[in-house]
Amino acid sequence: MQSSHLIEVGDTATYRRTVTEADIALFAGATGDTNPYHFDEAYAAKGMFKKRIAHGMLVTGYISTVLGTIFPGPGTIYLSQTLEFKAPVFIGDTITAVVEVLAIKDTKPIVTLRTECLNQDGKTVVSGQAVVLVEYVPMA
Repeated sequence: MQSSHLIEVGDTATYRRTVTEADIALFAGATGDTNPYHFDEAYAAKGMFKKRIAHGMLVTGYISTVLGTIFPGPGTIYLSQTLEFKAPVFIGDTITAVVEVLAIKDTKPIVTLRTECLNQDGKTVVSGQAVVLVEYVPMA
């Protein structure tokens, strides 16, 4: 397990971002998810959250940002991810994605991590667990 020797159980990393109108529009453009709950104030006002919400998968993308760019970082490949959506995320919310190493496979560079997204009030909006292959690829 040459590539993950710098990773230890308990290691953590975070990424913080405020959800914007542009994020919602760009995510919808990339995915085709134009659910009116994300775009139409009148529609959203009739729903359980009473206002527009961010795409759940947009928010979980912040976990991917941590894993692929911060820790473990470039070369990390998702093998699996479980998710539980605990609370809505609204435009203007500041989300912090947190990952924590739970286990490292002895024979392969496979790492299991706790994953969580919290809003600006510290409330968990998404929780789950990721399994990744850590392959450090030299940058050219």
